[in-house]
Parts: sequence; C-alpha cells; structure tokens
Amino acid sequence: LHNYPLPSIPFELVNNYGPTENTIVTTSGFIPSGQQTDTAPPIGRPIANTQVYILNNDRKPIPIGVPGELYIGGDGLARGYLNRPDLTAEKFIPNPFSNKPSERLYKTGDLARYLPDGNIEFLGRVDNQVKIRGFRIELGEIEAAISQHPSVKETTVIAREDIASHKFLAAYIVSFEPLTYNDLRNFLLEKLPDYMIPAAFIMLDALPLTPNGKIDRRALPASDAYTLSRETTFIPARTATEKILATIWASVLQLEQVGIQDNFFELGGDSILSIQIVARCNTAGLKLTPKDLFRHQAIASLAQIVS
Repeated sequence: LHNYPLPSIPFELVNNYGPTENTIVTTSGFIPSGQQTDTAPPIGRPIANTQVYILNNDRKPIPIGVPGELYIGGDGLARGYLNRPDLTAEKFIPNPFSNKPSERLYKTGDLARYLPDGNIEFLGRVDNQVKIRGFRIELGEIEAAISQHPSVKETTVIAREDIASHKFLAAYIVSFEPLTYNDLRNFLLEKLPDYMIPAAFIMLDALPLTPNGKIDRRALPASDAYTLSRETTFIPARTATEKILATIWASVLQLEQVGIQDNFFELGGDSILSIQIVARCNTAGLKLTPKDLFRHQAIASLAQIVS
C-alpha cells in the first residue's frame, strides 16, 4: 500500500478554525497547492490577540503529539451565553495562565494536538469519543451511518448510563417518515460492526439546541419513553425456568417485561450485564455460565440448557 502516491491538495487553502464563542476565527493555517497528505490539513496557529491551549483532564499543558482538549482565550472571546449563567460558568472558566481574575478561557470540547512544526491538528469532539465494552467508538461515525438512511432527517448519538454502571449507545432521530427498530438496526448492520449498533433508537420531533444552535445533548430525554419497540412478537414465559429467567432479565435490563424470544443483546445487554445475569441465575438455582448466555441469547433456548 505504501507504493501508492498520497493524494495531493489541488489548490491553495487557508484553513480557518474557530467556534462562534470566539468570533468565528481562532486559528489559521496556509496549505500550499500540491501538498501530499493522507490526513486532514492542520488548522494552523492562533491568530493575533488570541491564545490557544491544549490541556489534559487536569487542565495542564500536554506535550507535542499528545491529544487533549482545546481551550481558547484572548480579545475575541465572548462574555458568555445570554441568560444561561449555568452554561456560561461551565464553558467559560477562569484562565489559570493569567494574573487577571476577570480573564476567561473557553472550553471548546474539541480534541486536538500540537504537531512538531507548531501547527495544530483537529481530531474531533471530546464528547464524541466513548469507550463501551472495551471498544473505543467515534460517535460521529455512527451518526454518519444513520444519516445515510433515506428516511432520516437529523440524528445524534450519545452514550447513556440510565442503568447503573451500564453504558450503552442511544441514537436520537428526527425522520421524514415512521421508522422501526429492525429497519434501522438491519440498515446499520450493513455499515457498522455489531458493537457500534445503538441499543436504543429514540424518535423526536426535533433535536434540542443550545442558544448558539448546537445540539444540546444534556437536554436529550432518557431512553425509555421514546424508544422504538422491537418487532419480535412478545411470547410470555411458559415454564418455571423461563419465568425465573424472564424476571431476572427484566430486573437487570430494567424492562417491564421480557419475552422468551427476545434477544439479550438487542435488548441492550452486554458482557458486563451478562455477569449479573449469571450471578442471579446461580443464586436462583439455575446453573449458567457467560458462555451459555452468548450461545443462547433468547430465553427459550437458554431455558433448555439450564434445566
């Protein structure tokens, strides 16, 4: 693969970066024509009267090449959000690198790193990279896949933790026409690996927005009242073993009811929750291993091997 020539930029480019909170332009970089690269061009360096810091979670500067969150200061910085003192306090923090108490830094939520030549490389959103079941997932990749569905108008994906110690993916969708859970899941299975398929699809009339027009992820509803139901026909437990399993599944997954043909992983289950299932089953006298649950993902088949 290394024998193939890298793509080149066919024109001169002035690449500007900057959020609205800092009067649009924060950094700028000149990209000459013909430059060969297999990555997006850098966003340059801070413009005059602007300061940029790339900091770790403790808000300490980090070395060249190490990803961190980008913070902005300088003359172009806004004072805050109109009538939103809570959001202003969260995003516009005291500048730890200034002796003036009134100076602020804007916490962008953007992930970036310094290149050896001093330019800055934009890497994406801090809140768009999550780790679930050991997999590091870029939420924007899932959003891009969902957006390809012809019935989807808008979408955003977040990691929720409505169930204690259980993190899962939830997709919020505004559509042109009604959609079903199976339609969306089957569509995504052709484009994404299974671990990147959202456990919940929530339909909304519109996505909530912040005062500056960005998606307000904190205002997204919990994934219970609006979640699309599965199309699997509900079949209640018939035997004593199936009833025990259905009760345990419903309790661990925090569902009102579980049918014997429902798939554990399509209900939002994962390897962490499977351990809870196994422990509760063993306490109830049903001998079960995690491998059993992975091989028999519906209660109907699982009940046969534990009994």
